Amino acid sequence: MDLQIRVTGGDEVGERARLLEWLRSDRRLAAHVRVQRRPPGAEELGGTLDAVMVAVGSGGVSAVLAQTLPAWIQSRRPKVKFTLTTETGDRLELETADAAEAPRLIAELLRHHHGASD
Repeated sequence: MDLQIRVTGGDEVGERARLLEWLRSDRRLAAHVRVQRRPPGAEELGGTLDAVMVAVGSGGVSAVLAQTLPAWIQSRRPKVKFTLTTETGDRLELETADAAEAPRLIAELLRHHHGASD
């Protein structure tokens, strides 16, 4: 299953790029992380980083993401919002203030999705 992570607020493209770098720096996640780009606009030369995609579902990737992502969220200044969306459309919105609850909420979202797809 792919989990889409979007960032809104602040320097969105910059925050997405920093999130991508953060997740790829964890050797347990690096092979499971990829970029989703949006097509270029009329005045753009190339597509913009639209979201970070993480393939979760095997090898404990869900558990690692539930640990790693909250640390990233907590480190963000200024306040930004993160939206995690599963392939089935289940969504979880988190803000920097939610960092303490994020591990539980992310694990719950992923557990719910895996239970629905079994």
